[in-house]
Amino acid sequence: MPRVSQAHLDARRQQIVDAARARFATHGFAHTSMADIITESGLSNGAVYRYFTSKEQLVIAVCEQGTEALPKALTPEAVAGFLDYIRTRARDTNHAQLVAQIYAEASVSPPLAAVVQRQLAAMRAAVAELVPGPRRPQAGQIAEAFVALCIAYNQQLAIRGDLDPAPFTTALMAIIKE
Repeated sequence: MPRVSQAHLDARRQQIVDAARARFATHGFAHTSMADIITESGLSNGAVYRYFTSKEQLVIAVCEQGTEALPKALTPEAVAGFLDYIRTRARDTNHAQLVAQIYAEASVSPPLAAVVQRQLAAMRAAVAELVPGPRRPQAGQIAEAFVALCIAYNQQLAIRGDLDPAPFTTALMAIIKE
């Protein structure tokens, strides 16, 4: 019997993670079962359970793949573009609802909380590196506030729907410029 390539195995795993992400975003973790994910993926029970033996493993896999395309600079244009990216993902893929679910689940799941904490630390570090010269001594504090406000914008999108990012851009720039 021929061996399956690593690329094929990786593609199947990704197919399952994508199915779980889509289902979690629209139905939440509590209202999604492994059977729902199996159906969404179009794969067999055995194929899905080969990669993930529990829904918690899938939640963690979805979260581990979550990355935000942070701005390349802390300019009004770059920050506005970043918030527009968040807004577009919320509108097109229900990403804001997914992130809200992840944070809620992380509050009761230590393994998921560890993944989220690592991601938040990486985001803060990346933003701190972008802080302009005169504000470098406050880079950690600026990054903390920047990430918190971006998360708040995402949460607002999850609950309130499509929101204009302009007030958030103004607030973020105020944090950066002081």
